[in-house]
Amino acid sequence: MRTEQVLEVQHLKTYFPTQKGILHAVDDVSFSMEKGKTLGVVGESGCGKSTLGRTILHLLESTDGRILFHGEDVTRVDRRRLRKLREHMQIIFQDPFSSLNPRMSVREIIKEPLILKGGRTRQEMEEKVEELMDVVGLDRRLAFSYPHELDGGRRQRIGIARALALDPEFLVCDEPVSALDVSIQAQILNLMEDLQEERGLTYMFITHDLSVVRYISHEIAVMYLGQIVEKAPAEELFSHAFHPYTKALLSAIPVPDIHTKRKRILLKGELTSPVNPKPGCRFRSRCPYECEECRKPQELREIMPAHYAACHISRELAGMPDFPKGL
Repeated sequence: MRTEQVLEVQHLKTYFPTQKGILHAVDDVSFSMEKGKTLGVVGESGCGKSTLGRTILHLLESTDGRILFHGEDVTRVDRRRLRKLREHMQIIFQDPFSSLNPRMSVREIIKEPLILKGGRTRQEMEEKVEELMDVVGLDRRLAFSYPHELDGGRRQRIGIARALALDPEFLVCDEPVSALDVSIQAQILNLMEDLQEERGLTYMFITHDLSVVRYISHEIAVMYLGQIVEKAPAEELFSHAFHPYTKALLSAIPVPDIHTKRKRILLKGELTSPVNPKPGCRFRSRCPYECEECRKPQELREIMPAHYAACHISRELAGMPDFPKGL
């Protein structure tokens, strides 16, 4: 059965000028996404996850590379085409409070995209707002409430309803549950899974929480300082991590059993600066396997079917559960 490819990113770069040089926020990132699937993007703060998502949606403009949506190159589009593109590509922001207009009621926030698009009568828009509130689990009695009167979970449901208002097919979810309590996180994640199944949505799910990304993702891409260093199906990545950085991330996941001990991999060394970075692996200053080969550019290679890693010794590392003793 042939799957439909919704999004393809080719050698995408997003650079920003600074007083010290050029910041390589996203540097030569390539991947593709299938319809109805979720790609989880994980990594430490500042690795470029959010910048990648915002660049794809044209909230930030790319420096180089291509963005293909259903095969159409949308890397550089005029305002009219971008407005049309917004109907198909939306975002759920991290902070459900700062992303909502405090002067607008729930009803007005959800209705705003419908007003901007036009083509509906006032009655049709009101009916659509009520439908969206039902879909995301918001009681209709809250329609005239304001964001400050609601808790974090309800605010995020408003953000999801607003993102769904134009019936998009691709959503960038920028850490949508990180600001919520754990119990509320589960409710929102379950809601997003239900919506994906009902509407065939495609998610790019950005997070730093590996437990969350494992739960919701079909594939996972691990980012480090602007580059994807490993990409694989979710369970495959957790079972057979190849890249040293991925291994270190997985070792930091808490184990909900006080009798189970997991060896934590502690990274040493200084972070490579993303400003005018030197060629080669950007993880090498913290990697115990650093060698002369690491000074050369490391490209994503297919180590196993659908499993890619950007490390020249990744095949050898596949069978090593931990770093060498003493490192």
